[in-house]
Amino acid sequence: MPKPVPLQYGKHYHIYNRGNNRENIFFEKRNYRHFLELYAKYIVPIADICVYCLLCNHFHFMVRIKDLKDLTGFPKPVRSRSLSQPFSNLFNAYAKAINKAYNRTGALFQRPFGRIEVASDAYFIWLVIYIHQNPQKHGLVDDFRTWSHSSYQTLLSTKPTRLERDDVLAWFDGVDNFVVLHQQEVTERKVALWVPEDFD
Repeated sequence: MPKPVPLQYGKHYHIYNRGNNRENIFFEKRNYRHFLELYAKYIVPIADICVYCLLCNHFHFMVRIKDLKDLTGFPKPVRSRSLSQPFSNLFNAYAKAINKAYNRTGALFQRPFGRIEVASDAYFIWLVIYIHQNPQKHGLVDDFRTWSHSSYQTLLSTKPTRLERDDVLAWFDGVDNFVVLHQQEVTERKVALWVPEDFD
């Protein structure tokens, strides 16, 4: 993974990580659910979640770190410490739970976690599609739309969600275009700046 950059208020990032030595980090369905619960606890206070995909041995998120003014309702330490600390807290809490549940020891995640700023509007779309298509790319399913551990179906739903659904769909100019563009295969070249070559 490339050298991590400091997270900054008000910016979008591709956040990703994988299991230490590329080992699995999710072993059964309840693990995916617990990870998202911890995500809500540690990350939602400091970042808006746009899209995500959890796979057996790695995950992808696109998030927007909140503006400083939007954090005024939270305790001061959340605002003043490194913005990467809540992510570390998430990974540590999840690793502890997994180690306890499966009687394992040692690091669960590769360190440091990956984070790449996404500053180009044109590439927001391609990265969103890449993240959603990841399960199909890795042969976990024949059709990425059937993978239950990503944000794809939630973005098409009308049910309440923590996702920034309206913003994401606006990037695609609406639901219909969102569906159509997801039918295009995203080449590595289109997302090369936001997905390191050695990451899978």
